[in-house]
Amino acid sequence: MTTTTAAPTAVESPKAKRSTPRLRAPRRHSPARPRRSVLLTVLTGVVLLYSLVPLVWLVLGATKSQRGLARSFGLWFDGEFALWDNLVQTFTYDDGMFTRWLLNTLLYVVVGAGGATFLAVLGGYALAKFSFPGKRAVFATVIGAVAVPGTALAVPTFLMFSSMGLTDTPWAVIIPSLISPFGLYLMWVYAGQSVPDELLEAARIDGAGELRTFFQVALPLLAPGTVTVLLFTTVATWNNYFLPLIMLKDPDWYPLTLGLDSWNDQAATAGGEPVFHLVITGSLVTIVPLVAAFLLLQKHWQSGLAAGSVKE
Repeated sequence: MTTTTAAPTAVESPKAKRSTPRLRAPRRHSPARPRRSVLLTVLTGVVLLYSLVPLVWLVLGATKSQRGLARSFGLWFDGEFALWDNLVQTFTYDDGMFTRWLLNTLLYVVVGAGGATFLAVLGGYALAKFSFPGKRAVFATVIGAVAVPGTALAVPTFLMFSSMGLTDTPWAVIIPSLISPFGLYLMWVYAGQSVPDELLEAARIDGAGELRTFFQVALPLLAPGTVTVLLFTTVATWNNYFLPLIMLKDPDWYPLTLGLDSWNDQAATAGGEPVFHLVITGSLVTIVPLVAAFLLLQKHWQSGLAAGSVKE
């Protein structure tokens, strides 16, 4: 019987083991733990600080009297807490002119921004869901209108309204506010993504007319985009300054922006009445409705901004 012996195997030396490179599996980032960037965090903090410091200064300044503004540091409270007195003086000074300016601003926002939103929703839905000759030309016109700043059109608008005798009237502010090229473009894109054509065809087959189809079928689906456009137009109309400046001469029709600017000029004039504390308090009152609107409607406008970002 023949016996076979196994050949001796070579034993690796420790040096050979050390020289053999080890392959490491690439690191995979878990989707549950997103990557963090220190630089991005620092930049975000700087931007946040840059945005909050003026707001904090405004809130603290509204709690001080005219003497307190002169003797205390801007980013700290004064010994005298005068917020309530400043509010009362703001709404009663000059025969309650601030209340008149606030009502004027609400009028411009409700009629101007509300009308601009409604027209943008109608136009955007029609451009997204209907085909007609010249649609590309309309698209080019809308894009061009978005690129043109409103200040560039202020002087031609003034000359046109002056020839029609509409200057120094609320219509000189309301009518230009009804046009929102950016809102029209946003609703055009949003309507094309959020309203299925099959749903509209089903409504038409059931016998619904175009108006009923729009108001009962399409409009509820356009709610997030509508809220987004409404917020943009509201902010633009609420903060509108240059257009009322060249259109209005009567202080009774001033919006808040123009009225507070006139008070600021009065406070800066030598010998003028010191009302700078009223300017600060009025500015705080002016931004409260905008902040409240964004906080109450943030769910809707955030979903409207994110529409179309993910392709199915």
